[in-house]
Amino acid sequence: MATKTHELGQDIVSTVTADTFETLVLNASGETVVEFMSYGCSHCHAIEPIFQEVARTMAATQNYYRVNVAIDSDLELSYHIEGTPTFVMFLDGAEVGRVEGPDPTLSSLTAAVTQPYHS
Repeated sequence: MATKTHELGQDIVSTVTADTFETLVLNASGETVVEFMSYGCSHCHAIEPIFQEVARTMAATQNYYRVNVAIDSDLELSYHIEGTPTFVMFLDGAEVGRVEGPDPTLSSLTAAVTQPYHS
């Protein structure tokens, strides 16, 4: 997988595709956060640096991925994604929570992607 560079440095959120989703997300052990997003979505652009920061902070305990719904519309349909960004949280490959379009603040996004694991 190619790694992109963002304003905040190295991109630690990897892009998954329909070909890699099962291996990297559904067969993963532990906590995994997947952002369903689109590069044409202004809210996705606004939340990207915050998502990178959350991933940097929580990388020791969670895996972070993104799905570009413009390319992988089958995954978008399979997971009933109605808007972007939508964050879906998985535990040992099973969906345990989701949030659509959280506020693009560090505290809001951190709470959104960690809450399902602590309920």
